Amino acid sequence: MATKIYIDQGHNPQNPNAGAEGNGYREQDLVYTIGQELAAILQAEGYETKLSRPTPETQLGTSIATSLAARVNEANSWGADYFISLHANASELAGASGSEALVYRLNSVAADLGASILRGLADATGLPNRGVTQRTNLYVLRRTRMPAVLVELGFITNAGDAALMANSPQLFALGVANGITAYLS
Repeated sequence: MATKIYIDQGHNPQNPNAGAEGNGYREQDLVYTIGQELAAILQAEGYETKLSRPTPETQLGTSIATSLAARVNEANSWGADYFISLHANASELAGASGSEALVYRLNSVAADLGASILRGLADATGLPNRGVTQRTNLYVLRRTRMPAVLVELGFITNAGDAALMANSPQLFALGVANGITAYLS
């Protein structure tokens, strides 16, 4: 039986729970495309995938809370083996750059998977690896029944990171996929 990976393209196309904006881009649009590419790569490698937003118009929930719950509930009921939530980071510092992974607990399967994903992203994109951080307050990490990693792919508020996410989404998808595959093999 194939390993099941739930790919959560963070945020909704519009409020409630729309994402960050920067450099003329919207987070929800960037991660939608990267998620689609990631699913295609993983499926070609024999994984079973499910996307939180199968279409660009898919709107989950009627509030931030119900949007997050819809993602977690779908992954839990589908029986996903791993939960990967894709996001674009934002900072008041325009120079902030790189990828980072957030997990519920360090010294865990999720943290090890997150570290492998970050190595894959750094290799594929050339962006700095900002490391794995514990975040116990994030719903999608706290309420999933499987190892969950929230990946901040790059900074939408950094012109270079944002342009790379927009113009080369396949690099981010390949980096995440390579990290998953390296960890699982």
